[in-house]
Amino acid sequence: MTDWSPGGLAEPDTHEAGEELARRRLRAYGPATADDLRWWAGWTRTQVKRVLTALKPVEVDLGGGTTGLLLPDDLEETESPEPWAALLPALDSTPMGRHERDWFLGDHGPRLFDRAGNIGPSLWWDGRIVGGWAQDSGGEIVCRFLEDVGADAEAAVRAEADRLAAPRATSD
Repeated sequence: MTDWSPGGLAEPDTHEAGEELARRRLRAYGPATADDLRWWAGWTRTQVKRVLTALKPVEVDLGGGTTGLLLPDDLEETESPEPWAALLPALDSTPMGRHERDWFLGDHGPRLFDRAGNIGPSLWWDGRIVGGWAQDSGGEIVCRFLEDVGADAEAAVRAEADRLAAPRATSD
């Protein structure tokens, strides 16, 4: 270490480091709830309250009575994207990185998470988890919907599965 930093490293201020950690988390994964931040960082409620008091986040409605937090400089309006489909792998950080998931998971948790709290491959439609997927023994992607999402959504998911399964050109 002394070769890289002959004078040593400055000892970071614990409060400033906590604020920076929370700022980066909210920037990357916001909106998030205070409980999500507490769960993810392993902090006490008092630590989260102190950090949030310093950051002054803005409350936003996540739907279903859940309130999320955004950084005050992260409020720029964005256009709503066209409906989209995604097949996320097992243990993906999007569903794994949140303690409170109901606003995008609905009641599908018991069918997608194992007893240790790990999620399997998930099917997403327009920002919500609507099922799961796997590859069969022949390598074909098989999708299982856990709710009726309509023919357009099913076609979009199938197209995304086909895109992911398509052979990729390799450069020699």
